Amino acid sequence: MALTPTAPLRKRATTAAFHLSAGSLAALWLFPIALVLVTSFRTFDDIAANGLGSWPRSFSLDNYGQAWVDGGQQQALINSLIVSVPCVLVVLALAAMAAFALSRYELPFRRTMLLLMLGGNLLPPQILLIPVSKLSEMMGIYDKLIALIGVQIGFGVGFYVFVLYGFMRAIPVEIQQAAVVDGAGPWQIFWRIILPLAKPALAALSALSFTWIFNDLLWAITVLRSDSKMPITAALIGLQGQYVSMWNVIAAGSVIAAAPTVAVFLRFQRHFVAGLNLGAVK
Repeated sequence: MALTPTAPLRKRATTAAFHLSAGSLAALWLFPIALVLVTSFRTFDDIAANGLGSWPRSFSLDNYGQAWVDGGQQQALINSLIVSVPCVLVVLALAAMAAFALSRYELPFRRTMLLLMLGGNLLPPQILLIPVSKLSEMMGIYDKLIALIGVQIGFGVGFYVFVLYGFMRAIPVEIQQAAVVDGAGPWQIFWRIILPLAKPALAALSALSFTWIFNDLLWAITVLRSDSKMPITAALIGLQGQYVSMWNVIAAGSVIAAAPTVAVFLRFQRHFVAGLNLGAVK
């Protein structure tokens, strides 16, 4: 059936409308971020005299120095990295080994263990705040970073096992059978065959888990008390209390807090998209 003369015009109009609406939504989403970035470089006198939403008439890097040193962002960022990096490495290592065993071998109560792991992630964390706080006190690790690391690993490993289970189960069993014929043991199969094939899934989960752990606030204020041990998210709240109306310093602290996760996202952005489909194949 031949296209009518108005069909190309209609198609171009539809395409233009789509790009216009998508561009408008993107600009609307980016506007607050741009406002925070611009505010972080303005002086307090400029904001006080002309208003927060006015055109900037000043430029200064002193705001970042105040947030970094006087606001405690430096130590808070170190604390966040001390917690986030080991958590990501340990939780993915444990999850990968557990998912390998559950997906490649007929273990007893395999489905029950998977359902328990999934069910644990469905519990609202608010009902566990007091038990976790009391347990950390009984173990003598309350107000220590190791307590926060343990909590993040304990509550994260179940979800990552469930996701990696779906990915590893989709790997053809013939690959494993060929390795067994060649004399490979379970550890060699896991390390040399399954783990390299699961790199896309692990990369996506690494970026996601780093973002979740780095941005977490709830568990930090549950098992930590000292200001010197708080991560960047809790320190940002303290910064807002310290510099109540100095929006330029607060904006600079927000940029510092967001920088690591933005860097990780830009590095692994392809895997973020691929990660949306992880575990979907049964």
